Amino acid sequence: MDDTESFDYAVVGAGLAGAATAWRLAQRGHSVVILERAEPANDAGSSHGSARIFRYVYADPFYTRLVQDSVAGWKELESVHGGSLITPTGCVDHGEVRGPRQLASVLEEAGLSHELLSPREAAERWPQFSFDTEVLWHSAAGVIDAQSAVHAMVAAAVAQSATLLSGWPVASVAKSGAGYTLADPEGRTVTARQVVIAAGGWLPGLLAGLELPAGFLRSLPRFEIRQETAFHFPYREQPAPDTGWPTFIHKADWIQVYGLPGGRDAGHRGQKIAEFNGGKVLADASAQDGKIDPDHRRRMVEYVKRHLPGLVPEPYAETTCLFTNTPNEDFVIDRAEGITILSPCSGHGAKFAPLLGEMAANLAGGMGRVPQRFRTSLMEARP
Repeated sequence: MDDTESFDYAVVGAGLAGAATAWRLAQRGHSVVILERAEPANDAGSSHGSARIFRYVYADPFYTRLVQDSVAGWKELESVHGGSLITPTGCVDHGEVRGPRQLASVLEEAGLSHELLSPREAAERWPQFSFDTEVLWHSAAGVIDAQSAVHAMVAAAVAQSATLLSGWPVASVAKSGAGYTLADPEGRTVTARQVVIAAGGWLPGLLAGLELPAGFLRSLPRFEIRQETAFHFPYREQPAPDTGWPTFIHKADWIQVYGLPGGRDAGHRGQKIAEFNGGKVLADASAQDGKIDPDHRRRMVEYVKRHLPGLVPEPYAETTCLFTNTPNEDFVIDRAEGITILSPCSGHGAKFAPLLGEMAANLAGGMGRVPQRFRTSLMEARP
């Protein structure tokens, strides 16, 4: 590619958020370059693998409505992709901290089908679990194939004439005429009129080099990067296709755990189990080492012994993943001058990907339509 070639938009990062934004921008006829430090949906980011939870249940009705709004985008993407990207499984929510009854009221208000079951009723239906509180069931939940979704959106963007540059880590973004020049550590450059930063765990390290207004930078939340760990535990009995394991979220006073069918990540042999925000805090994404904490493994084995009798409490596979958290777990979609910051993070952004890409594309194009709570610069600047 000619180093002097210029684009309407440069999208930094080809995870779920960046791929979705590039797809939406390319759909609108813009020239787009996607700059990815490795490969789309690579293992060092937050969008790899075949298993992410798709659910409607949130304590905050705002996010439940946002999930409902995301469905059309997923159907559109599946149509473009030519296959399913979300496998229906249903979801169970339980635990005294999770509050199933209050969550049921949110689904009721949203008009979403659900059941609230006693511990005994739930155990009769799902003997592979051990329940000690009421259980909320909603059948519309499922599992997102994150890696395939990223590849589908990148392919759709490229089909609309976007350019993908893999192995292209962004080192700096500098104002240049009416746009920006983006450079990598080797001195390669591209120019673009507008820039979208969707760099996941690498975002904090990029902020200082973006030439953004000081007030805008102060308005951004503190981003916390965690190296999370997921463990795959084998089924005691392989479930039948029509009576498989649901996804689940369990919040007790001593632990917060989620689980889902592990998909092809671990040979469809078991359930992927992880502790929400149970991993170590990193200075930045480059500090991840992929190592498993033995104490964390023991804690998860103990959890499986106590709460998941349908699994063998011996993990047969394990992996790490990055979470990029904000203090209140809200997303950030905000813009200053010609740079849009996109951080759909805190471990729950995957289910919104096509919709968030549309929001980011709208904002980058000056069309607005982003929830105000995602635009931190519109709030009072932080000291």
